Amino acid sequence: MLAKNIENFIGCDAEYNEADLVLFGAPFDSTTSYRPGTRYGSSAIRHESFGLETYSPYQDEDLTDYKVFDSGDLELCFGSSEMALADIEERADIILQDNKFPLLLGGEHLVTLGAFRAALKKYPDLHIIHFDAHTDLRDDYLGAKLSHACVIRRCHDLIGDNRIHQFCIRSGEREEFRFAEAHTHLHKFNFNGLKDTIQKLGNVPVYFTIDLDCLDPSAFPGTGTPEAGGVSFMELLDAIETVCKANIVAADVNELSPMLDTSGASTALACKVVRELMLSILKNKKEN
Repeated sequence: MLAKNIENFIGCDAEYNEADLVLFGAPFDSTTSYRPGTRYGSSAIRHESFGLETYSPYQDEDLTDYKVFDSGDLELCFGSSEMALADIEERADIILQDNKFPLLLGGEHLVTLGAFRAALKKYPDLHIIHFDAHTDLRDDYLGAKLSHACVIRRCHDLIGDNRIHQFCIRSGEREEFRFAEAHTHLHKFNFNGLKDTIQKLGNVPVYFTIDLDCLDPSAFPGTGTPEAGGVSFMELLDAIETVCKANIVAADVNELSPMLDTSGASTALACKVVRELMLSILKNKKEN
């Protein structure tokens, strides 16, 4: 059984054995290609969550009505991406084996690969819904196969064609967009096509990954690779509620770099995204 973290996300103070959803952090940013600092994202989200209420007026739901356990941040090896990914996979494995929902807080986007590997072992027909500014489909970045710029390509290595659904994408190499045309379902710039995608997926198990730089930098400047032309906060919340109507079996939120926005506004936004994501997941699990 996992031990409770000393400081938990607001409202997430259930015991492990009674929890339906388990938070865990992966403070890792060793492959960051531009501005580092996402290793501080998960702890900042947890600490600053106490500026929120547990109640969501958007969904008329309250975290205190559910059982959520916060297992804290993993202690990861910054010198080895593979060792860090193995530790993330092991933690996600434990949560999934105990029939609980794992919600990973990054960290850079590479951390997704560890949790995704664990989910794929339990759900071999797994699909991915990917919100991001970037394609993340490079085969390597400066020779490194394990990079936040390659994470979705590594997921494709595991599941193959037509099981990756990408939204808000507005940056990448020409070759990445060509690869997406042939191998993934890529939707540029916004969430057009999301509702149709969810309807077509039906009850297929889905891994949901949110890179917060899908948001416009005017709303979310605290990230390592900001890209103009992103979506608004309210557009993201609406999209999260849409995705959570699918059979989501694991999820993550990543790429907050809190030190890059000293106003604290980006961290506050990330906290609210995490709250709304948890409530949307739990509400839909209860209804279904």
